[in-house]
Amino acid sequence: MSFSTIALTGSVPERYAQLLEQTRALLHGERDRIANAANLSALVYHALPDLNWVGFYFFDGTELVVGPFQGMPACVRIPLAKGVCGAAATTRTTQRVEDVDAFPGHIACDSASKSELVVPLVGADGELIGVFDIDSPLRSRFSVEDQEGLENIAKAYLESL
Repeated sequence: MSFSTIALTGSVPERYAQLLEQTRALLHGERDRIANAANLSALVYHALPDLNWVGFYFFDGTELVVGPFQGMPACVRIPLAKGVCGAAATTRTTQRVEDVDAFPGHIACDSASKSELVVPLVGADGELIGVFDIDSPLRSRFSVEDQEGLENIAKAYLESL
């Protein structure tokens, strides 16, 4: 199967609608969580501006373990009680952090990261699957519109499993 991306245009909500459409096309017919996480990380990393890390951490029953990603090498394991990813996993709510240096217990896997958005991945049965983590080298990079768009992309990922 060949897949090609189309440059995103229009307002922020319009760009996320286009990215969601590309996400669904990319994931269509594939159920493997690693393959879909790898392709989705690459798609989002290359589609959105001002990102330095996009990827997945999967819950192994005890902690979050790095999965497919784009960006600099990452922390391999994150305890649920630590950092933005741990907060998203524990509370099962999206964490949108304007300044990671001001976040208590932030784990600096990449010192270039200044803001972060982490979407928890929770199965239909309420089981924690992991988190979808997006970092930026800019403070206050992520808006409410970004959060909504990335939550929809994470939902499409979950639907593909």
